[in-house]
Amino acid sequence: MPAADSLPFFRAWLAAPLRVAAVAPSGAALAKLITSEISEKTGHILELGPGTGAFTRALLARGVAERDLTLVEFDANFSRMLGYRFPEARILHMDASRLHRADLFPGQLVGASVSGLPLLSMPKRKVMRILDGVFRSLRPGAALYQFTYGPRCPVPRPVLDRLGLKAVRIGGTYANLPPAAVYRISQRKTRRLPPSAATGI
Repeated sequence: MPAADSLPFFRAWLAAPLRVAAVAPSGAALAKLITSEISEKTGHILELGPGTGAFTRALLARGVAERDLTLVEFDANFSRMLGYRFPEARILHMDASRLHRADLFPGQLVGASVSGLPLLSMPKRKVMRILDGVFRSLRPGAALYQFTYGPRCPVPRPVLDRLGLKAVRIGGTYANLPPAAVYRISQRKTRRLPPSAATGI
């Protein structure tokens, strides 16, 4: 993690602690873990809440082409920073909960999604809208990788059940501040997505 990232991240946390949810960017150990199942063969990647780009750099280190990255960031300052740092990536300054209303990938499906969003601090309805939008973009069999500082999956079981999803813990790291775990969230074999999953909540 570049030392220069700490101050802008801390300022963003002071301005909106529930949205940023951590006082410092994710560390190298967490970035390595959350991208561990992704490679240059995965295809296009949708990253949510990249912040200063800790996970983005790890994705590039895994061989993902910068042009294959779509970064969705709500904070305007972070969005500008990401544009300078990753000029070949597509940077979208938007709320991830509006993904289900946007046709971001016409004619193609995404190979994986990586999330730096603080789902634990979000209302269940917003979490549902985010997941619904992500899985409408992912190809069959693709997964969303989500980190958490909590002791269990940050997506409640009723939300997973309603969207036809399952979550598996792939590992944790005490080297991050604070310690974190990563979950792979994917579709069940017989996923049933009601048309109103996002619009009716």
